[in-house]
Amino acid sequence: GCTDLGHGDVRRLIKAKELKSIPEVMQELEWTSSCGCAKCRPALNYYLVADWPDEYADDYQSRFINERVHANIQKDGTYSVVPRMWGGMTSSKELRAIADVVDKYDIPAVKCTGGQRIDMLGIKKEDLPGVWADLGEAGFVSGQAYAKGLRTVKTCVGTDWCRFGTQDSTGLGIKLEKFMWGSWTPAKLKLAVSGCPRNCAEATCKDIGIICVDSGYEIHFAGAAGLDIKGTEILGNVATEEDALEHVVALAQMYREQGFYLERIYKWAKRIGVEEIRRQIMEDATMRKRYFDAFVFSQKFAQVDPWSERVSGKDKHEFKPMATLSLEAAE
Repeated sequence: GCTDLGHGDVRRLIKAKELKSIPEVMQELEWTSSCGCAKCRPALNYYLVADWPDEYADDYQSRFINERVHANIQKDGTYSVVPRMWGGMTSSKELRAIADVVDKYDIPAVKCTGGQRIDMLGIKKEDLPGVWADLGEAGFVSGQAYAKGLRTVKTCVGTDWCRFGTQDSTGLGIKLEKFMWGSWTPAKLKLAVSGCPRNCAEATCKDIGIICVDSGYEIHFAGAAGLDIKGTEILGNVATEEDALEHVVALAQMYREQGFYLERIYKWAKRIGVEEIRRQIMEDATMRKRYFDAFVFSQKFAQVDPWSERVSGKDKHEFKPMATLSLEAAE
């Protein structure tokens, strides 16, 4: 409602005119409102983050509450916190640390998520920095379960344990998650790696999925298992872990550069065309390398743990009550 331009025009003009701040975009593109709105500002903020990772400073005021406080707000005003567990793996040390945090802050609910993570629900806003500090001491970073970005990489146990496993699906999932965490994308991005065609990690309904086969890795993309139900498209087959990582990262970067804000990868693929995506990622090695290098460059600025930043005092005003009120009995 603040402009007659569509997402595609805005993305194109931000690059063509080298616009590097929200006020610049609004002035140059003749925005009809003075400061934008709750729909356009988050979109512009994402486009600028994606296009100018080394120059644009993420705009705090253009984030929704979950992304501002790096936790998911719940119906009663409390928050849920999901620490990142690489590829769904954990340890006794990590589990003890989570149990200690649950006891210390009297957290009322602990739940395993569909993405193979542990969710702590019912945390008071003012307790969030303390929860993060304690989790950080145990080595956890934000699971970014609130993000328009990489959420989780779901895995099965693969060749380490399974009789049917063809490749090390857990190891590849961990590599992908450690390589890609922290990146912002147009909408949430979920990955999975299954160790064989039995597909225990449900890779064929994810945004990007990998099915391990005897000859290597079958890469899938553009699945959905939420409001819409859709099986993935096959991007192609590669022989090595390194090839799989390069192709997945290049695909994610292509989506980052071309996707419209809040457009899931399956909707983007329908708009762009599956064959065109295959052509650029599977057949054009030069283009694939450009996408891969662009993603790697952006990660230099994106891969910072927001929980650690807040524990250190960033945006500390967000976690302090504006006032403490009490009711006194009338005399």
